[in-house]
Amino acid sequence: MLPSAPQAARIPHTIEVHGDRIEDPYFWLRGKTNPAVIAHLKAENRYTDRVMKPTRPLQEKLFKELRGHLKETDLSVPFFHDGYHYYTRVEKGKQYAIHCRKRGTLEAPEEVILDLNRLARGRKFLSVGEMSVSDDGQLLAYTTDVTGFREYTLEVKDLRTGALLPLRVEHVADVLWAADNRTLFYTLEDEAKRPHQVVRAAAAHPGERTVVFTEPDERFSVDVSRSRSKEWIFLHIESHTTSETRVLKASDPAGAWRLVAPREQDHEYSLDHHGEWFYIRSNQSGRDFALFRAPVSDPSRGRWEPVVPHRPGVMLEGVDFFDRFYILSELEGATPHLRFTDLATGESHRLALPEQASSVHLHANPEFHTERVRYVYESLRSPAAVFEYDWRSRQATLLKQTEVPGGFDPASYESERIEAAAPDGKRVPISIIRRKGTRLDGTAPMLLVGYGSYGIPSTAHFSIQRLPLLDRGVIVGIAHIRGGGDLGKTWHDDGRMGRKRNTFTDFIACAEHLIRSRYTSADRLAIKGGSAGGLLIGATLNLRPDLFKAAILDVPFVDVINTMLDES
Repeated sequence: MLPSAPQAARIPHTIEVHGDRIEDPYFWLRGKTNPAVIAHLKAENRYTDRVMKPTRPLQEKLFKELRGHLKETDLSVPFFHDGYHYYTRVEKGKQYAIHCRKRGTLEAPEEVILDLNRLARGRKFLSVGEMSVSDDGQLLAYTTDVTGFREYTLEVKDLRTGALLPLRVEHVADVLWAADNRTLFYTLEDEAKRPHQVVRAAAAHPGERTVVFTEPDERFSVDVSRSRSKEWIFLHIESHTTSETRVLKASDPAGAWRLVAPREQDHEYSLDHHGEWFYIRSNQSGRDFALFRAPVSDPSRGRWEPVVPHRPGVMLEGVDFFDRFYILSELEGATPHLRFTDLATGESHRLALPEQASSVHLHANPEFHTERVRYVYESLRSPAAVFEYDWRSRQATLLKQTEVPGGFDPASYESERIEAAAPDGKRVPISIIRRKGTRLDGTAPMLLVGYGSYGIPSTAHFSIQRLPLLDRGVIVGIAHIRGGGDLGKTWHDDGRMGRKRNTFTDFIACAEHLIRSRYTSADRLAIKGGSAGGLLIGATLNLRPDLFKAAILDVPFVDVINTMLDES
């Protein structure tokens, strides 16, 4: 017999918005330091321990399996930048990574630039946000969070001596160096954790700080970045639907910022740089974005020239320029792609991928003058692998693939991409992975996951955490439902605002199709979603509770109005 679950007290509380009254008897639970809240959480934990006690042997077995699939001592692929090879290593028995570099060649002595294990001594938690090395390689700016609430503090380390400079700033989001090797630009967060200010500071003189930009509109956040060419600093201001960018010569950090195009509702754009041109990724000609260029001397919107037209169904997610070529990061049919284009001839080609249910993205490529780039490829059954690609010869060289100990063999699994018909006729992709030999007769248990929010695509990737499920005959599926960006911006548009219900009915259609196709059955189908995906699972359960055996709502975003009204 299961123990009784603890019941949270119902304390009357009313919120009034635009004349509407919202009753929230659990409002008191948001008090993180309230002794009553802490006592209730402890009671919930005790209840969970009692309920889960019979499964402890299985939990321990699963933990050992998962740990057995991890390589505890490992080394990242080094990348070259400004005369140094940078890499990260982890050591067995140590909780955090060690960031290192070698000057000139990989045979040179190792320099440890940041050992997170040392920084974490005496602390319960440590997370690193930003790391940026000055152009001359002498100073490291980095941010750390020791609270677990993503509250990052900026510090600067002299890599010649190991000493910290006097500059120390709390609530920092982004950080970068100007070309003079002494000036930093960083963004500050407000109380709502919105990056809203850009500050210029002298690393060695903490009193020399100037706020160069403040964004008063609470819908917009700011970030700063520097072009791969190193010539320009970009100040980007954006909301969920609108953006604008200002530019500054990296060699003139105290100079005046220039506005490229003032913000206009529903117009989103971002910049890169090459030679005498700014290249602009913009949605002015279509929701899935196109590429334009404008002269550095006058990048105002009237001077924009088309380079790559808008292609419906092909989402242009990013653009990266190098000395002789550029790369388009594209998303088509729920699969990411990379397209390489010769700047001299305009000839382009798309990187060939071995599997449809896969993902590819650029690795660290900080050098502007190069003929080769690194990318990361992975699929539902193939661990992430770093390749070096010669864009002229179209030859890819494997540099490193994530090792999965414990007898893992990708040939033991198979993946596929199928489609389900939504109630309005839209075809919804589903990525599926299963162990070979798993029977498709309706008897297999299945886990179907989904997100479908904010235009974020649910791309297919490898996960060690899936292996214990797959090896026990569980099929795992990813539903590429509307609200996400899996099939471009219109896919996002069709699952938001007044059309949000499509997100839920798409997911239900996927579940029905999987049952009808005998991948599983309703009494063996579990579903899972986190955050906004928790909203998906909650709504789906309300609409079709008969369709699922179990559901996991991971930090679910289900009390939407109340959450949006919470200024904390």
